[in-house]
Amino acid sequence: MTLRKYIITLAMIAVTLAGWAAPVSIRAHLDSAHVLMGRVNTLHIEILQDRGTRGTLIESRLDTLQAYVEVLRRSAADTTALDNNREQITQTYTIQSFDSGLYVIPPLRYVVGKDTFMSKAMSLKVIPVRVDTTQTIIGIKPPEEVPFRLLDWLPDWISDYWWAWLLLLLLIAGGVYYYMRYYRHGRNPLRPERKRLPPYEEAIHNLQALKAKQLWQKGQEKEYFTGLTDILRMYIDRRFGINAVEMTSSEILRTLRQNGEAAGDQLAMVLEMADIVKFAAQKPLADDNEVAYQRALNFVEATKPVELPQPEADPERKGKEARR
Repeated sequence: MTLRKYIITLAMIAVTLAGWAAPVSIRAHLDSAHVLMGRVNTLHIEILQDRGTRGTLIESRLDTLQAYVEVLRRSAADTTALDNNREQITQTYTIQSFDSGLYVIPPLRYVVGKDTFMSKAMSLKVIPVRVDTTQTIIGIKPPEEVPFRLLDWLPDWISDYWWAWLLLLLLIAGGVYYYMRYYRHGRNPLRPERKRLPPYEEAIHNLQALKAKQLWQKGQEKEYFTGLTDILRMYIDRRFGINAVEMTSSEILRTLRQNGEAAGDQLAMVLEMADIVKFAAQKPLADDNEVAYQRALNFVEATKPVELPQPEADPERKGKEARR
């Protein structure tokens, strides 16, 4: 064989060996070869294989490793990368037995493709619990009646945090009460309210403030008549106890006539003009704006509360007070 052929042969052998996959191995061992009956033991599993190899541990789907050895729980598989493109997979099983005796745990099977790799069999001795037969056997007590408790019937996420749910309900109830009692009516209990003017004085003040804005002079006739009718509606509401804010113009006039108010004609003209401007989109004349304001003022003045004269004191009582 020439040197050239010898070198080629060695190279081919090296390539062939490099292409071979390292074998898969599986090893299993127990923490202890003997355990007290009913106590738990730990089974450690270790798999070595090439990185990326796909395999299945048959026992990972079983609840028992042997007829008398049960699997309580399994840990998650932990993969560790090793040198030479290898990896190590470790996993633990917690096992338990309630029958004493010596048991053989068969080899664990790890399947990769068509190949099956097995660990060595293991022996586990389950030691029985000693019972002192000299002691008196105590009978089983009958079940006791447990008193009814509402928290026992509630889910844990409610019963464990009942105080938080109670606080949340109180906050919601407080928010609803605040909305119904104050916010809906535009009041704030945390801010002291200024003493409100009487209905007549408030209406006169608002009419003067509306006139000072000069809305219709700026081409804002719709805003002008809206403000004018709002002032009158609020005045009627407070002065006569009529919910004029929620009524139509015809309903306001009809209610006032039923109450015997003779000044309704002035109001009717203002409301009619306001409806034409707001809903028919007609532009009133400058005189119409002034006349509407004056009629609104006349209505307020005509319905102004009249102060009754105070009754004169008894002359005889006056004389007594003078002599004192």
